Amino acid sequence: MRYFLIGFLLLCLVVVCIAGFRGGTSRRPPIELFPDMDRQPKLRPQTHNSLFADQLSSRLPVEGTVPRSKPTMVEDKEIYPFEDNPLNTGRVPGTTNFVEIIPLPLSEQLLARGQQRYTINCAPCHGASGDGKGITSKYNMLAMANFHDVRLVKMPDGEIFNTITYGKNLMFGYGPKVTITDRWAIVAYVRALERSRLASLDDVPEAQRSSLRK
Repeated sequence: MRYFLIGFLLLCLVVVCIAGFRGGTSRRPPIELFPDMDRQPKLRPQTHNSLFADQLSSRLPVEGTVPRSKPTMVEDKEIYPFEDNPLNTGRVPGTTNFVEIIPLPLSEQLLARGQQRYTINCAPCHGASGDGKGITSKYNMLAMANFHDVRLVKMPDGEIFNTITYGKNLMFGYGPKVTITDRWAIVAYVRALERSRLASLDDVPEAQRSSLRK
């Protein structure tokens, strides 16, 4: 017992010596065990550097390299992934409210892309028609969301985009796997699936109604 107490007191003394004076002031410079972690040779952006012929530290990207990010063109406007824009967040800028409709122009190409991405990433769980009866339902997995439910039909497009990006409940996020524009394309295709089942005859152009009656 005596040795235990002596060891415990020594341990307390070591702890106090190491952590007890943390935050204290001293005129002596700190001890740098790994100085290269504090003082790293590097180029400061937009500064003079005599190593290069133009005397500038900032360099252009090496020819043929892939950029870290590139803008998306929306109505002749460049939108980068880091901007607080509904295209990137699915929300109204400066608020937590989701946008009601997709911020991309709807086109046949967008729907075709959405169908392709949906078939790859979503159909296994949510089903080809969006009814939540994908292949996973045959393996006794929990019921998946049915896009034809009233709750999801009334859900803002931005909220569906947010769910695709970050996931919800048992669904993991597809943000790292599916690009921003592809996520919106999937949202557009989900709306097309809903419209195909919930639309009325009045939603069909008059010139095409006769073909549907056949």
